[in-house]
Amino acid sequence: MSSESSGLGPVIDMHTHFFPENWPDLAEKFGTPDWPWMKHHGDGKATVMVGEKEFRPIYDACWDVSRRIEEMDQHGVDKQVICSTPVLFAYRRPADQSAECAYIFNNAALEMCGGSGGRLLPLAQVPLQDIDLACKVVSRAMEDGHLGVQIGNHVNDIDMDDEGLITFLQHCAEVGAAVLVHPWDMMGGNRMKKYMLPWLVAMAAETQLSILSLILSGAFERIPKSLRICFAHGGGSFAFLLGRVDNAWRERDIVRVDCLNPPSSYVDRFYVDSAVFNHDALELLTKVMGEDRIMFGTDYPFPLGEIQMGELIRTAPTLNDSAKAKMLGGNAPAWLGLEAA
Repeated sequence: MSSESSGLGPVIDMHTHFFPENWPDLAEKFGTPDWPWMKHHGDGKATVMVGEKEFRPIYDACWDVSRRIEEMDQHGVDKQVICSTPVLFAYRRPADQSAECAYIFNNAALEMCGGSGGRLLPLAQVPLQDIDLACKVVSRAMEDGHLGVQIGNHVNDIDMDDEGLITFLQHCAEVGAAVLVHPWDMMGGNRMKKYMLPWLVAMAAETQLSILSLILSGAFERIPKSLRICFAHGGGSFAFLLGRVDNAWRERDIVRVDCLNPPSSYVDRFYVDSAVFNHDALELLTKVMGEDRIMFGTDYPFPLGEIQMGELIRTAPTLNDSAKAKMLGGNAPAWLGLEAA
């Protein structure tokens, strides 16, 4: 049953990913090795490869619109926002090659959404290692029908407080592009060799680093309040550690030197998704962020996403129906710039 039919309004999953069924041979196209490609096994199964290394097993919901909509209907999801998977960003490649990848995968997203009867909504990717080019690509994407852009939370050693990335966010505010910040290329290296620890530990830290980079640097004072920006995976470890950050801001001048106000005062400048997988975690997140700043997001169709899509919010014992309705679908249109529509 959808939340709309149960009185909670439409359900919009604002954090899902896709892979095209096929794309050009990038290694051949650019003459360099270790590009992502798809190895199909039949029966709707495939493995994303990076060069000769296996990156991730996937299935046809990544590229088959009818399969995707079938699973959405099973879980009562009315719409999904789709974006590429960060392995496709190509931030470490020459910017012109990354821009060509953006063209390929942005068009693939538009094609999928165009065949969905309005059920799928696209976010673009950009060559973030070249800010001028990234601004041009996101402007073009908005003209082509994308609602915003997904970016990685850093480019090599450049974090969100970098002047170039601030310029890019200012441009996104100017052109009305929603921004989803997604962790990738996680810290930790060889210390996290097993058990998917980069995804379980470093990914949460990467997201908190991104949020604090914008807050503590004073970047939010320079970015228009019209910027609609969201951080994936519940904002990582941000909510749990915010008290520690506020305490450091109060007690140490080196923490507050560029930050005019307590870090907790900036929670109205961004959104987070609901992908925290635990009612107690969602309750804390709601207390920190407020019910207007959390949006339903699953990380579908990957195994670390919310498998029973929407159940965390629907069954949350501390949320009333109004809060559930906001999170499940009421808040997303404002982030996407669709409120007027």
